[in-house]
Amino acid sequence: MPEIVIQYQNSKTLHLLKDLSKYFDFAIRWHDQNQKEEQEQIINGVTFIPPDETIDISNLTKIFSSRNLDAKNLRREAWQRG
Repeated sequence: MPEIVIQYQNSKTLHLLKDLSKYFDFAIRWHDQNQKEEQEQIINGVTFIPPDETIDISNLTKIFSSRNLDAKNLRREAWQRG
């Protein structure tokens, strides 16, 4: 589902959006500004863990460097599978 971000200053705007969401079948999600942005997410049963700069990827370099993989080609092939 496509998402948009609406920034507002007046609290009446949120009440209006909540009322409109009942009639136009859209969902409203909001996050706390103090809340940590990156959290684990579960999408279709798969857990996505936020990236961490302390991860050692040297073993992955050995695996993928000899296969001549290109991100553009991988994306093109992924779209052709379905």
